[in-house]
Amino acid sequence: MIVRHVIGMFLTVDKPVDNLSAEASAQPAIRVQSVTKRYHTRTGEVQVLAGIDVSVAVGEVVALVGPSGCGKSTLLRIVSGLEQADTGEVKLLGLSPLKARRERRFGIAFQSAALLEWRDTAANIALPLELAGWTPADRDRRVAELLARVGLSDAAERLPRQLSGGMQQRVALARALALAPPVLLLDEPFSALDELTREQLQGELLDLLSTIEPKPAVLMVTHNLAEAVLLADRVIVLSRRPARVLAEVTINLPRPRQAELRDDERLHLLVAELRRVLRRDQSDGQAAMVVEI
Repeated sequence: MIVRHVIGMFLTVDKPVDNLSAEASAQPAIRVQSVTKRYHTRTGEVQVLAGIDVSVAVGEVVALVGPSGCGKSTLLRIVSGLEQADTGEVKLLGLSPLKARRERRFGIAFQSAALLEWRDTAANIALPLELAGWTPADRDRRVAELLARVGLSDAAERLPRQLSGGMQQRVALARALALAPPVLLLDEPFSALDELTREQLQGELLDLLSTIEPKPAVLMVTHNLAEAVLLADRVIVLSRRPARVLAEVTINLPRPRQAELRDDERLHLLVAELRRVLRRDQSDGQAAMVVEI
């Protein structure tokens, strides 16, 4: 049951889809329908996901939040094809996750940067381009562009062990964007960083998403409610396990956004509403809501 609950209204979000045909913009870039997932353990069966429905439009940023261990990362792994759903359907640009991966239609960045230790910064970013058959000259041009975008032009020849955690995550993000994928999946890429570095990278991601064209559909997992509100157009709140959708919160804050927005009272009100939704679930459970704030 979906209950529409209007909390209030701020400014309207500008959806960056002007460069798309009406037909393309009408179709979600990511569509998750009735997805369930169970694991079999020595102590019995554990249901993680219980009929999840999520969609992400072209050019939209959607954040998944919920209690620790509720299945957020499991859902993202299913979307990426790294795991299989027990029931339900997942489509990326109309393709199955495995076909979308083969056709290099999405990029992904994880909690760990997962860089190849024997390759320097430029070579790590270039890896998807090599696998896609780009010529050396084209690779070099694209890598130089990406290095400049993430502020690592002077670190092109450094190995991963010579980079800070924040720099490693910049490399991972640049690698995920190397092929300008129409879909970008982010599994808590900033969670292992200290607070100041995390905030800096949040601001850099905002800048990236506001300037790259065409704009990708982004599905991200985060434990940080303020991060979800700052970065996303919509926030999907998942319940405790077995996860279901508790609420879908539309973030009606203007774009382009600046990192300074994290000090804005409007953001604090949105975070407080997300926290209330999660606390209600912890206490007694609730029907799903669509919330416009």
